[in-house]
Amino acid sequence: RLLTWGVELRGIHPVTVEDRTETHFNKIFFIWLSANTNILSFSTGTLGPVVFELGLRDSCLVILFLNLLCAIPPAYFSTWGPKLGLRQLCLSRYTFGYYGVMVPSLFSIMSGVGFCILNSILGGQALATVANISWTVGILIISAISLFVSFCGLKVLSWYERCAWIPVLIVFVIATAVGGKHFVDTPTIPAATAPQILNFGATIAGFTLTWAAFSSDYTTYFHPSVSSWRIFWYSYLGLNLPIITLQCLGAAAAVSAPSVPSWETGYLGGNVGGLVDAMLSPVGKFGKFLMVLVSLSVTANNAPTIYSICMGFQTLVPPLVALPRYVFSVLATVVVISLSIAGQHKFYTTLSNFLGIIGYWAGAWVSAITVEHLYFRKGDFALYDIRCWNVPSQLPLGAAALGTSALSFALVIPSMDQVWYTGPIARKTGDIGFELALAVTALLYIPLRRLEIRWRGV
Repeated sequence: RLLTWGVELRGIHPVTVEDRTETHFNKIFFIWLSANTNILSFSTGTLGPVVFELGLRDSCLVILFLNLLCAIPPAYFSTWGPKLGLRQLCLSRYTFGYYGVMVPSLFSIMSGVGFCILNSILGGQALATVANISWTVGILIISAISLFVSFCGLKVLSWYERCAWIPVLIVFVIATAVGGKHFVDTPTIPAATAPQILNFGATIAGFTLTWAAFSSDYTTYFHPSVSSWRIFWYSYLGLNLPIITLQCLGAAAAVSAPSVPSWETGYLGGNVGGLVDAMLSPVGKFGKFLMVLVSLSVTANNAPTIYSICMGFQTLVPPLVALPRYVFSVLATVVVISLSIAGQHKFYTTLSNFLGIIGYWAGAWVSAITVEHLYFRKGDFALYDIRCWNVPSQLPLGAAALGTSALSFALVIPSMDQVWYTGPIARKTGDIGFELALAVTALLYIPLRRLEIRWRGV
């Protein structure tokens, strides 16, 4: 019956060429646009001044260049969906193997759940600011809407994402119009140091790069004849336009808050919703309505994330492929609600730590997947035998991919700079763990993968 209502049942099973009939290719632009036009993008920008003590100019430069770089992998991987009809983590089996992919699947699920927790806390805070409810009730409302959209599947998700960005854009345009006169850079901030820039850069990388693990999930129904460049630019622009704009706006608001009493009061305790509410206060009661829209904006990020988490569960535990996809939407939402309520009063600590860490594994994973595709498979999608998607003996063992990823951490760990640990390299350079994960994995993967092919033949 759910199928007759339009609910998508398909999980990680390949989408056949006959079923790849979608020709409205700009849907992927709106999925990325709406997923990142929200208060989480805004709040991530505030980390530059608040946590890393950067001025507005330096914060915006880091935001600009790191996002331009880190949006390339998710945009590129989005082009693979129409060609292969495989979900992103299932596609990763052709690099990490049937069993080896369980490791990046686990990290991907953790990353997705982490983003949903951050979104739910932010949305709950913002909703509580104007609706006279507790943060917990706000979290429940946000989670319920996100569950509904992700439960229904890609068709409903695509429709929702096509529209969700519009009211949020209007809100931030109004907030900028009425509060822009207060935006100032603080001249007393000392010149930025390399560690400050690199540490904030690692945070920005963690925000954008991790979308790569979900990229092809949203394009598997696209007709295979579509130009890869077309999908790439739709995705690249859909990611960068909202992320760069809202992160820079968040940095500007955070830098200016101490000089505007009402903003500073609203921002007490790191309450980003309170800051946005204070920015909208000049428009009176209409500002409260706008705050409701801001709070609901995070559902456009949570819904596609939960949708992809469903695929992660099925690659993590292959027998779960027998269950309908939507079962895992419910499971993921229950986990998100529980952890969001538990961590709702530690948002800034959670955000900065979480985004800094997840970029490390994503860097190693992206590097291995890319080298496998471009070097060993010559960028030729015909060299992926889709019939073997669930046949362990016909897939790579995954030892090369897992081995190089693990070996890269011999340099990543000393190069980490986190609240709870600073490595000896990072003490001198700042956090360069993400960059080393990318580079070391790429260099080591080629010789180890050659040995794997010679030994196993696949």
